[in-house]
Amino acid sequence: MKLEEQVKQLVVEVVQELYAQTIDDAVVKIDKTPSEFQGELTVVIFPFVKISSKNPELTANEIGQALQNKTEIIESFNVVKGFLNLSFTEIYWLNVLKQIAGSTNFGEKPATGKKYVVEYCGPNTNKPLHLGHVRNVLLGYSVANILMAAGHEVHKVNILNDRGIAICKSMVAYKRIGNGETPTSTGIKGDHFVGKYYVEYQRIFEQEVGLLEMSNIGKEEAEKTCSIYLEASEMLRRWESGDAEVLALWHMMNNWVYAGFEESYKKIGIDFEKDYKESEYYLKGKDIVYEGLAKNAFYKKEDGSIWVDLTNEGLDHKVLLRADGTSVYITQDIAVAIARYADFKMDTSIYVVANEQDYHFKVLKMVLQKLKVPFADGIYHLNYGMVDLPEGKMKSREGTVVDADELIAEMQTESREFLADSEKSSEFSEEEKNILADQIGLAALKYFILKVDPKKRMLFNPKESIDLQGNTGPFIQYTYARIQSIFRKLKEEEFQISINKFESIDPIEKELIVLLNQYPTIVEIAADTYSPAEIGNYIYALAKKFNTFYFDHSIAKAETEAKKHLRANIAFNVSRVIKHGLNLLGISVPERM
Repeated sequence: MKLEEQVKQLVVEVVQELYAQTIDDAVVKIDKTPSEFQGELTVVIFPFVKISSKNPELTANEIGQALQNKTEIIESFNVVKGFLNLSFTEIYWLNVLKQIAGSTNFGEKPATGKKYVVEYCGPNTNKPLHLGHVRNVLLGYSVANILMAAGHEVHKVNILNDRGIAICKSMVAYKRIGNGETPTSTGIKGDHFVGKYYVEYQRIFEQEVGLLEMSNIGKEEAEKTCSIYLEASEMLRRWESGDAEVLALWHMMNNWVYAGFEESYKKIGIDFEKDYKESEYYLKGKDIVYEGLAKNAFYKKEDGSIWVDLTNEGLDHKVLLRADGTSVYITQDIAVAIARYADFKMDTSIYVVANEQDYHFKVLKMVLQKLKVPFADGIYHLNYGMVDLPEGKMKSREGTVVDADELIAEMQTESREFLADSEKSSEFSEEEKNILADQIGLAALKYFILKVDPKKRMLFNPKESIDLQGNTGPFIQYTYARIQSIFRKLKEEEFQISINKFESIDPIEKELIVLLNQYPTIVEIAADTYSPAEIGNYIYALAKKFNTFYFDHSIAKAETEAKKHLRANIAFNVSRVIKHGLNLLGISVPERM
C-alpha cells in the first residue's frame, strides 16, 4: 500500500476516535510537503475544523499526536497554519529502499486490461517531416511508452494524408519539370525529393499568378485560373476517377516519400504498429455518412450536401459531404476511427495533433456519438502547442521549413562539437564518439521538447539543449554515466550490494529515498494526464538531487562498510530510475560520457 493511502486510512481512524465522526477517505487531502518545511507528507486540516469545533492549529496538533501514538512509522510532526507536516522514521525509509531494491520492475504497473490506440505523426506525402512533426512524434511515442508502463495495452498508429490537391501539386510540378529524375539518380532522400517539387509548384504558381495580374486580372481570379492550378485540379479529378496514368505517378512518388519517412522514423527512434492511409478510407467515410443520414443522425440541404447539427452540443452545423458528393477531412476520419475499433477494440483513442485542430476533434467525437458507435466517448484529442526556433515561426510553402532530418543533423553536429571540447575526448575512439554524439544529440532534442507541458507553445534552442549544467537531457545522461563510473571503480565484492547492511541515514540520503519512492506515482500521473513532462521534470529533480549528494558524500570512501552499502544502493536505484524514465521518453543512456 502507498504511504499516502496508509496515512489516509490512519487519518480516517483518528478522526473517528477523536471526534466520534465517520468521514470518507476522499475528504482527506494529502500533498508532498514543500521543500522549505520539515516532513515528507502534509495533511490538509481545514476539512476537519468543523468536526473538531477547534481552530486549525489545535485540530492539527490533536490529529498529529493521535497519528504518532497510533503508528510507529511517524517519527514527528509539525504544524504550519492549517497544514500538518509528517516526518517518517528512518526504519520506515530503509525498508522502502529495500523494497525498491528488491523490485525487478519498479515503476511498472500490473496489467489493467484497458486498451489504448495512440495516433501520432500524420504527415502529408508531399514534403518531409518538419520540426512540428518532431514534437508530435516524440510526444506520441513517449505517451505510448508511459501508458504501457502504467499497465495498459497500447497500439501505436500513424495516419498518412496521401491524397488531395496538395499531393497533386507535387505531382504536377514533377510532371512539368522533373525530366524523369528520381531520388536515386539525384542522391536526394525520397521525401525531400518530392518536397522539392511541392516548393517548385508554389514558385511556378506565384509566377503565373503574377503574370495574370499584370494583365489586369484580379488576384483571386488569377489564382483559380492559372494553368498550373488548373492542371493540379484536373489531376485530382483524374485520380478520383481512377485514371491509370495518374495513379501510377501517385504510387511512384508516394513510395519515394514513404521510404524517406522510414529513414526519418529510424533516426528519431520511433515506430508504429500500423499505418492508415487516407486514400483507403475516404470512400468508406462517404458510405458511413449516407448511413447516418438514413438513420436521421445527419440532414441533407437542398444543394445535396450533408450536414450534422451540433448546436445542442454547443457547436454549430458541420458539413460532412459537399454538394458534389466529395468528402471533407472529417469524412475519412470517421471511417478510420471505425476501422481502428474493428482492429483493436480500444477503450480510448488518443489523437496527438496540434491545438489548431481542437474544433475538428470535438466535431469528430460528437459525430461518432451521434452514430452511436461503442468507442465514441473514448475519443481524446491530445493537443499540443506549436514549436518555434529563435529565428521565428516556421513556414512551409516557401520552402523555409526546418525539416526533421536537418534538425537531427544539427543536433548531432552540436553534440560532436561539445564532445570535441571535452577533457575526456581522448578517452573515446572515433566510433565511440560517433555513437555518443548521436545519443547526446537526440537526448538533447527529445528532452528539451518533452520536458515542456504539451499544451504550451515552446521555443526550441538547439545550443541551450546541450548544456551539461542545466535542465537538459545530456545532464541527466551524464548523471547516469557518472553512477556507472562509480560502480566500475568499486571492487567486484563491493559491487554486490547488500540490502541487509543498512544503517542510519543522512538527511539528503533520506531525501533521495523519498524521491525514489515517488516514481511509480509519477508514472501514474504522467499516464493519467498524457504528459511526458511529468517524467522529464521528475528525473531532472532526481538527477539534480543525486549530484548534490555525490559532491559531499563519498561511496567508495564511506566512513563505514554499512554506509558504503547504503549509498551504493541509493546510487544504483537512482540510476535504475533515471534509465527507466529516460527510456519512457525514448532516450537511450550511455554507460560512459
